Amino acid sequence: METILQTLQQAPKYLRIIELKDILDMAIIAFGIYHLFRFVRRSRSGQVVKAILFIVAAMALANLWRLRVVRTVLNNAVELGVIALIILFQPELRRFLEQMGSGKIKELFVAESYSNDLETAIKETVDAYASLSKDRVGALMVFERRTLLDDVLKTGTGLDCQVSAELLKNLFWNKAPLHDGAVIVRGGRIIGAGCMLPLSGNVNLSRDLGMRHRAGIGVSENSDAVVAIVSEETGSISVAVNGMLKRHLSPDTLERLLRLELMPGSDEENKPVTAAARISSVFKGIKGDNSNGKEDS
Repeated sequence: METILQTLQQAPKYLRIIELKDILDMAIIAFGIYHLFRFVRRSRSGQVVKAILFIVAAMALANLWRLRVVRTVLNNAVELGVIALIILFQPELRRFLEQMGSGKIKELFVAESYSNDLETAIKETVDAYASLSKDRVGALMVFERRTLLDDVLKTGTGLDCQVSAELLKNLFWNKAPLHDGAVIVRGGRIIGAGCMLPLSGNVNLSRDLGMRHRAGIGVSENSDAVVAIVSEETGSISVAVNGMLKRHLSPDTLERLLRLELMPGSDEENKPVTAAARISSVFKGIKGDNSNGKEDS
């Protein structure tokens, strides 16, 4: 307590020697750290960061307890780890440099507002899925959230257009060249079509589920994306979130679910929503038994 009081008493003296360049120096470092954490949240690098923090903590303990062998091994691991991290984060580094060279560096640091685009995307998706479900045309649509799906985008055709019902129906038409893959939506805009998704590794999934549903569940297991699916055989609408598949949804239920997952703060009356109310609103209108019924790819 005495140390804290002494520090507070000497604080005015320290403040007098702080110059404008010192404030600018600290602001730049804080800015970089903030966006580093923001990048970690938006990418699938959380586990890597935890491993790095574990190694740093182990090195600190090794230095504190003077564990020479452990310290030597960890120092060598860190030297090799820098090269490994460059290889591991090569796509992200390349994207950063490309945007810097093209003058789009602002996109890395400024959070854009996608509310209007998302509102339109949800309405158009529901209209398209209602028609696709009626005609029994298969569809697979991934709404990207914080986790970027750049690796998935490389497997398909890059696009940059607004979501519209007519466009979706054309993309998923069974004779269209991109109908077999998934459509990727980022910030309310279509950024890719014909993309190949990783299949789910869950061995407990129903055998009735085809490749389209397993791919939708798979990408929702590996990211925080929301995946909307239409069965080609039955026309049933499903949504995969966090590895869980909600089946036999009506268009109205699909719209409510997409709004709750993609626009959680857009409640009409701005009232807090309890967990029970949220679950009730999502499943209100679900037709049929989710544990039965046959789904195809």
